[in-house]
Amino acid sequence: MGADFVMLGLVPLVVGVLTSVACALLGNFLVLRRQALIGDAVSHVVLPGIVLAYLATGTVAAGAMLLGAGAAAIAALVLIEIVRRAGRIEPGAAMGVVFTALFAAGVLLLEQTDTGKVHLDVEHALYGNLESIVWFAADGWGSLLDPAALAELPPPVSRLALALAAVIAFIALFWKELFIGTFDPGFAESVGARPGLTGFALVVMVAVVAVMAFDAVGAIIVVAMFICPAGAARLMTDRLLPQLAWSVAFATAAAVAGYVLAAYGPLWLGFASSVSAAGMIATVSGGILALACLVGPRRHRRGMQAADGGA
Repeated sequence: MGADFVMLGLVPLVVGVLTSVACALLGNFLVLRRQALIGDAVSHVVLPGIVLAYLATGTVAAGAMLLGAGAAAIAALVLIEIVRRAGRIEPGAAMGVVFTALFAAGVLLLEQTDTGKVHLDVEHALYGNLESIVWFAADGWGSLLDPAALAELPPPVSRLALALAAVIAFIALFWKELFIGTFDPGFAESVGARPGLTGFALVVMVAVVAVMAFDAVGAIIVVAMFICPAGAARLMTDRLLPQLAWSVAFATAAAVAGYVLAAYGPLWLGFASSVSAAGMIATVSGGILALACLVGPRRHRRGMQAADGGA
């Protein structure tokens, strides 16, 4: 827990917590709206945006990749709505058509163009690259109070902090619209709360967070961060504000416990190397959800109600 931890472990841990909390806050509304898989769709459609950004700029810098991925994610959301309305099909089917087609388009672009420098292997696309976020300027805990060292923090820290701040601001500013539109879209429409527009803004925020987290935790694992803490929180309470608080607590616990178990768990068991931090965070998140399914108050209350009804 000395200088080595501050340089090698503190920043990945902070990034993991920021990512988990940002995803969990938005995930609550996805779960309540029964749109849990929208995060999965968004995380898959960023591939063509990344490839096109590389072709346009000739660089794999994080800024260009994030802009390309964000544009692709937003385009996918628009296409899903167009396909749903034009084809008069359910949102899930429209989502499947669009994100499959865009992912295939991304693979085709990779095959037909000179994109060998674009690093899209299993480690980055599935597991992220959380362990490689190193704070080289750190020299012990005193660096947390050193302006020069803080100025050299890895870019993912400020990027994910900004994403979390944007999520909190979005929820605070549009709390009434999100609340009404989530629980009673018909009433929201009648009072001018524009549930369709609010829902689209929610999905855009999901896309932004997914893109921001892409290089840290990967395109697949981020889905667990959207759903598991929020799903577990849903089993703990029937009220929205306490649910948000529970999801933040679960997301933070999963990030901290997951990183510690990934970094030190194998060493405690006698193995020579650690495992994927992002993967372990997702595993712990799933464990928390499973535990909530077994012992959560809402789960227990539903069982008691069913027993009373049968009697």
